[in-house]
Amino acid sequence: MEKYAQQGLARLKYLDEAGFSLWSSVSYTYVKKGKQKEIKQTKRRGRRLNIIGIFEKDVSFEYGLVLGSIKSDIYIKIMDWQAEKPKEDFEKSGIITIIVQDNYTVHKSKKVKEKEKEWQTKGLEFFFLSSYSPELNKIEPEWHQLKTHELAARMFEDEYELAQAVIRGIEARAAKTIMSVKDLNLIKLKLSPKVE
Repeated sequence: MEKYAQQGLARLKYLDEAGFSLWSSVSYTYVKKGKQKEIKQTKRRGRRLNIIGIFEKDVSFEYGLVLGSIKSDIYIKIMDWQAEKPKEDFEKSGIITIIVQDNYTVHKSKKVKEKEKEWQTKGLEFFFLSSYSPELNKIEPEWHQLKTHELAARMFEDEYELAQAVIRGIEARAAKTIMSVKDLNLIKLKLSPKVE
């Protein structure tokens, strides 16, 4: 597949989901001898913020933030949107877009299976990675960078603050790698900044 992409015969995009909470995990750190690393926890644990991302190496990182689980309807919205983009390329030149993803149950749900033929007619194909091989999904290093370098050892007061930090982290990462970033705005976070 990568050879086809290098020859301009296909576009490879990597899809995956990740999650964040108000209390981020403590990573490896250094402190002065005799001192102990301390991170003050917030009063509430909060709801989990999930992200679904689509990564095209050195080109783009598209994502949608969701409070709670990523279900079939959200995945379908993303794939409908993704299918419209390559339609023109496919009709003009026959170039297909391949979404590389894991075997998460949502990716293979009954609702999703019913839409696959429609997406394929628009030049969108799917490749499922073998089980227990996340290292083959090229979006995984992006999640690692975001969690360990942009958000590590930070506590957030509420989901709005966490969402803003995730967005800033993605934008900072994109600036370092010179790729475009797009927030898919799938659903609006029903959050607002604290007013004091």
